[in-house]
Amino acid sequence: MVTGVQTCALPILKMEKQQERALLIGLNITTNVKKIDDIDINESMEELKELAKAAGAEVVGSLIQNRPAIDAAYYVGKGKVEELRAYCEATDATMVIFNDELSGAHIRNLEEAVGRKVIDRTTLILDIFAQRALSKEGKLQVELAQLRYRMPRLYGMGGEMSRTGAGIGTRGPGEQKLEIDKRIILNKIADIRKELKEVSKNRETQRVQRMKSNIPIVALVGYTNAGKSTLLNELIKTHKDYEEEKEVFVKNMLFATLDVTLRKATLPNKRDFLVVDTVGFVSKLPHDLVNAFKATLEEVQYADLILHVIDATNSSYELQKQTTEAVLKDLEVGDKKTIIVYNKVDRLELDIYPKNQKDKVYISAKKGINMDKLLKLIEEALMEDTYEVKLLLPYERGDIFSRIKDKYNVDNFNYEENGISVDVNLDEEDYNIYKEYIKEIE
Repeated sequence: MVTGVQTCALPILKMEKQQERALLIGLNITTNVKKIDDIDINESMEELKELAKAAGAEVVGSLIQNRPAIDAAYYVGKGKVEELRAYCEATDATMVIFNDELSGAHIRNLEEAVGRKVIDRTTLILDIFAQRALSKEGKLQVELAQLRYRMPRLYGMGGEMSRTGAGIGTRGPGEQKLEIDKRIILNKIADIRKELKEVSKNRETQRVQRMKSNIPIVALVGYTNAGKSTLLNELIKTHKDYEEEKEVFVKNMLFATLDVTLRKATLPNKRDFLVVDTVGFVSKLPHDLVNAFKATLEEVQYADLILHVIDATNSSYELQKQTTEAVLKDLEVGDKKTIIVYNKVDRLELDIYPKNQKDKVYISAKKGINMDKLLKLIEEALMEDTYEVKLLLPYERGDIFSRIKDKYNVDNFNYEENGISVDVNLDEEDYNIYKEYIKEIE
């Protein structure tokens, strides 16, 4: 009997040498009532396939059942379960992944009937998160989400939750034995929340320091695999201190980036800004998981500008756009200044790209197409609330000159008879502080 759990972050096990072979199954509820945000079942299954690949599985097949309602015992119909068992044997599948969230009882019944490990979409996403989280906060958030997800399934799954083997769906707390009872899990959740509060305090301290420096913050948001990390790597090349080691990991798979990343970049007017890369969104992301990662995503709340990155080649980009906007609204940043960035236009077979607008631009971060236009739009958006002025600072106020030069990366200044002449874009606070030294407003 397990009498306690470790307080450290989730252990991450390496995948078994023998790659898991996954059979995917989706349920299409046939109804005349269709919501606008309903994702097409085929597109959703294609996304599930990419998620399975991201977790390290080989997808050996896919099944869809059309039903008017969910089956109480097996989620899909009994006939489909028998077909599923035969398909598993024919393809030598080692696991079955469902495209929806299953109850503990569903999983138990399905595993008994199919004779294979069964996981759902949520477990799959959590597994990927467990593999990719690098920071302490990221690992803690994953562990919290996993425990919250598994809590209501303790009883329904019976002994099946005590799996100890490696592979997809077994990373994290699920590797512990089922004997971890409700009380211990609740204690563990409380411990994690305490740790997260401490991490949050440290992050708040860092944030206050950043805000004091008055460096504008630009947050990259969007669907997973939209190209946010590639875009970040391109933007940071504008900074004088750029080094290749500062680039973030880029891979053509879902959830390649999980932890928040901050890097410096420079506008055409030579002013520095911070770029924040965030975890990507995905359709049918459980609400609890969104809540679990709110702390990670809260950097967006403090951003001066949002770049909403969209994969222009994806046939469901409008739905993906809505998914992202819904999360931003949930974070109460839906009305924040935003530029829509349609990425990967190099793959669209177009001779002429769509016309760029004030809040919309078409780029290829990978090929560098229209990156200059994007940087100009960022500059205009960040400078919108600033005052373009010429200051004449007396020589005895060299302290003000040093302060302004450091803060705004001033290049255009001259030593004149009565003092130092400086061309600069001041924010409102500094404009009011140094108003007496304004020589002329342009």
